[in-house]
Amino acid sequence: MKKTAVIVGASGLVGKSLLEILLSSDYYDHVKILVRNKLEITHNKLEQIKVNFDQLELYKEHLYAEDVFCCLGTTIKKAKTKEAFKLVDFEYPVKLALLSEECGVRNFLIITAMGSDVNSRFFYNQVKGEVEQEIHNIKIPAIHIFRPSLLLGNRDEFRLGEKFASSLTPLLNIFLTGGRKKYRPIQAKDVASAMYHAANIDHCGLFIYESDEIFTMSQ
Repeated sequence: MKKTAVIVGASGLVGKSLLEILLSSDYYDHVKILVRNKLEITHNKLEQIKVNFDQLELYKEHLYAEDVFCCLGTTIKKAKTKEAFKLVDFEYPVKLALLSEECGVRNFLIITAMGSDVNSRFFYNQVKGEVEQEIHNIKIPAIHIFRPSLLLGNRDEFRLGEKFASSLTPLLNIFLTGGRKKYRPIQAKDVASAMYHAANIDHCGLFIYESDEIFTMSQ
């Protein structure tokens, strides 16, 4: 049976790669993306829904699907304030998960970050830990949490730290072995591939994937 998928955050680094994978997959015959502004892409499987994320509940009807992929995320620099950052990285994903539960979604897949921890000294990791904590309590048959290390790929905006890390990746990988593999930078397309594979394995429960596991899954 062909499936319906929903991607929230399809304009982002991982979301773009994931969209390409789902549109080319034989597992899905309908792919919906919830976006602020429609993307310049057309496909016979694709349905774009322009939404106001502050009123996500108004678009609940579009979440009736087997798999919901949450690829939302920003940075404090881009969001400008901690409050705006938390809106995108906590409020929206939690609301999306709750609505997905109401719609009988089978798989809810979300990207957080390596080091997610409600008790972290770092605000970014603290918020990622908080969203994980909230999602743990939501009753969806399979919840998949992906904790990638530094994401690499072709972003629309320039990020000096990522550009520098990308150039050092071959050298870093020599030293980041064994239990330190999870600290290796990872390509966004590999995270997208891992999410796709996780959604198409018939398991129930809560699954958390560290960055090295994500890379292995993607291969």
